[in-house]
Amino acid sequence: MTDLLAPLLELPGVSDAAEAARDALAKAHRHRANLRNWPVTAAESAIRGARSSSAIDGGAVQLDAAGAEPNDPVLAGALRVGQALEGGTTALVGVWRRAPLQALARLHALAAADLIDEDGLGRPRQVSEVAARLDLVTRLAAGASSAPAPVVASVAHGELLALAPFGSGDGVVARAVSRLVTMATGLDPHGLGVPEVYWMRRADEYRSAAAGFASGSPDAVGAWLLMCCAALEDGAREALSIAEAATK
Repeated sequence: MTDLLAPLLELPGVSDAAEAARDALAKAHRHRANLRNWPVTAAESAIRGARSSSAIDGGAVQLDAAGAEPNDPVLAGALRVGQALEGGTTALVGVWRRAPLQALARLHALAAADLIDEDGLGRPRQVSEVAARLDLVTRLAAGASSAPAPVVASVAHGELLALAPFGSGDGVVARAVSRLVTMATGLDPHGLGVPEVYWMRRADEYRSAAAGFASGSPDAVGAWLLMCCAALEDGAREALSIAEAATK
């Protein structure tokens, strides 16, 4: 059976960018602080990632008061998602591997719990194109492609942004799926990287690149893949900074 993602590796710079992301994340996992105490880095990564993901979608970044529940529904959802993925040992990784649509529904239920009515949580829009595309994307991302993990994560991320399958919380879900793919494939098994910070700092470029990916233009698809790989590489450096701080 033809691997639908294989041609993406022929786009200029993509293979090298994917390898650079892989090397950077491997280096973060080898840091002395992460050999035994990786849960500390993973916890901080989850928080930073959630806050950055919230900000990209116009949500809050900080809690209103120390220890308080977030009043902003986007931030609240992003934090729930981050907690569910924290450390990569979560049951969601196993669900993703065997039933990715169930994992996707769970992520949406967490992300959008304060945004829509309960009966809409985890339910994609009832459009045949959405259902068919979701099935294809999740199968590819959950193991049906042999493309490098950074490429698979980038495609899943971009496709979910383009589809907006739920109509609420889609950005937080798309970025969470990118994280989930990196965990499930072993690229970043403990979820130490924080790519969301890179995207947040370049929010306009991020949105533009995502729109380009949705257009299907080879140049635009390549640009999106390069940006996502750069975010994974930068997120690995963020993980190293967290680990370094933990050793002081």
